[in-house]
Amino acid sequence: MQPLVRVLVLLALLGASCAAPAVPDGDEEQPVLSPRNWTHVLPPEASFGSVREPSVVLEGGRLNRTILNARFNGTEALRRLRKLARRLNMPPLVDKALRLLNLQQVVQEVETSVMSKVSCTACRAGVSFIQHYIRTGKTKEDIIQVTKHFCIKLKMSTPRVCDGITELFGGEVTYVLQRLSLGPEEICGFVIGDACGDVYNPFHEWKVSFPPVPKPPVAPTPAPPKVGSPTFKVLHLSDTHFDPYYHEGSNADCNEPLCCRLTNGPPATPAAAAGRWGDYRKCDTPKRTVDSMLEHIKTTHPDIDYILWTGDLPPHDVWNQTRDENLSIIKQTVEQLSTTFPNVPIFPALGNHESVPVNSYPPPFVKKDYSIEWLYEEMDAQWRRWLPPSTSPTVRRGAFYSVLVRPGFRIVSMNMNNCNNRNWWLLLNSTDPGHELQWLIYELQAAEINNEKVHIIGHIPPGHSDCLKVWSRNYYNIINRYESTVMAQFFGHTHYDEFELFYDNSDMSRATSIAYIGPSVTPYYDLNPGYRLYYVDADHALTTRAVLDHENWVMSLKDANLYDYPIWYKLYSAKSAYKMNSLAPQEWATLLDQFASDQEAFDLYYKHYWKNSPVRPNCDAECRKRLVCDLRCGRSHDRRSLCQEIESRIDSQTGGTWRSWLYNGLTVSYASVVASFSWIGSTISNGISTAWG
Repeated sequence: MQPLVRVLVLLALLGASCAAPAVPDGDEEQPVLSPRNWTHVLPPEASFGSVREPSVVLEGGRLNRTILNARFNGTEALRRLRKLARRLNMPPLVDKALRLLNLQQVVQEVETSVMSKVSCTACRAGVSFIQHYIRTGKTKEDIIQVTKHFCIKLKMSTPRVCDGITELFGGEVTYVLQRLSLGPEEICGFVIGDACGDVYNPFHEWKVSFPPVPKPPVAPTPAPPKVGSPTFKVLHLSDTHFDPYYHEGSNADCNEPLCCRLTNGPPATPAAAAGRWGDYRKCDTPKRTVDSMLEHIKTTHPDIDYILWTGDLPPHDVWNQTRDENLSIIKQTVEQLSTTFPNVPIFPALGNHESVPVNSYPPPFVKKDYSIEWLYEEMDAQWRRWLPPSTSPTVRRGAFYSVLVRPGFRIVSMNMNNCNNRNWWLLLNSTDPGHELQWLIYELQAAEINNEKVHIIGHIPPGHSDCLKVWSRNYYNIINRYESTVMAQFFGHTHYDEFELFYDNSDMSRATSIAYIGPSVTPYYDLNPGYRLYYVDADHALTTRAVLDHENWVMSLKDANLYDYPIWYKLYSAKSAYKMNSLAPQEWATLLDQFASDQEAFDLYYKHYWKNSPVRPNCDAECRKRLVCDLRCGRSHDRRSLCQEIESRIDSQTGGTWRSWLYNGLTVSYASVVASFSWIGSTISNGISTAWG
């Protein structure tokens, strides 16, 4: 398509208010990847002689829960809070609420993004508390101080973490809540999602607009290309979380969100000392491990054609970060990748950890002190090493872009922080921040007209619970409309090896697209470091640009620390391990159904999900239902409609669990208490004002 036509299509879809992509005057858009003879040896096909490789789930995961319990004594914290309630002469209803509020579980759920009614209750209580303070005219400084006091008194973390978290987040959370007319139910339904019930929120219901162009007929899945056809070999790196302050031998068993630093003090026992190459506990990636991985990739895979890099560079010390520190880590990582792979195009996407504070990505209408321009401008400067100048306007506006890789093949990079429900700024206005989804429709419509195939990359998977329901629903509809154009999607964020499927809105038995979720480089936590390689159909007359196979490579952290020698090895290739005919979406849907009915097949997936970690926990029926449902959910916070049938199938095999029965029974108890939390917030804050002046 001529550049002028692309601009006209954009203006018709978005209106003149959105930034159009810059194009060279009078020239066609030039592909980033230079022509060459792309022929790679694909992984061997499956051997059908044996059923599957065995999977042994060790008991180490139980130790991990014990460590977590020791780090945070939820019972003691609640006892302190209930004592405070009695001191402030609160009625018995408050004591009942605090008995139900398991703070230990809340901390765990926030860390893992697996939310329940417990976190919903805690959220509503906290929001009620802050909103009451705002209504009574308390300043931002007042709110920060009382929040910090509660954090320290209840021993939710160390004093320095409580201090850092409240100082970093207090200002923007107060700023947002001061400008909202929503109550705790709507706010927590927005932030947490379906664990808070399906709360209708008219301020956050919106739809994107599609052009008046009919969806093309869906063609049958093409046959795999002939053996020897050209392929791209693609490296996927995600979630490096490089920690410049990682220190071998420091305390790896601390009571903070990130350990293995000198500031965590000496280990209590030799077993608590941080390993040389990393640690399975709450520790990020030491520089020597990043160096080892990149050198291994450079030596073992010298034929990589391009790299997908899906974000999250800084470590998890989210209470102790500055803009300068995060920008320094970004620059160091960009420089290292450029030096290691000097002639390889790299296509980056922005993670949720790049900003300060974490998850803080204000929409373009937020200006001055809270503006995100400081980060997007630096991203534009750094990414320009690999991206053409035509990407600069949208990168600077919203950290998303579109680039032509080869004639007929395009990569679109999304800023998934626009769907991040931990991004409190979206409470002000979640309607297509930065017009990103409307821009995506333009790009896909232009690609459809121009017979281009598209790969989409991003950080937070659109079906993950961290993605806003309304944003995810709109994105799902876009993928459904352009299923013949979008050949694959690539994300990170979870740190696990998994995927998400998209289905036809009118026929939920037909899979339309797949989102691959790449493994993390960081071992945070209980994981082995890993990366992924894709083999993609390349330049030939009948190319589909589909992913033909993928390999997952890991390093055994246990062995590296034991022998002081890191060995990176191929854990599996998808087609061979899962005995698939191809990696078409419907093949993945068939495999997903197998995971629901075949315990042995699921155990193999579970081993890969944890990157063969020796400390992975056991997975009971509830765990299996959750993980299989995750695979089916390309649309977030809609598990009831997407997973009911498949969960029933697993229940029929296992007979259900006491845990699910107990949880469902307690739901009524939680619901009866939650309604009182607006009053509780007022009562607590009034009492504190009296007790502490």
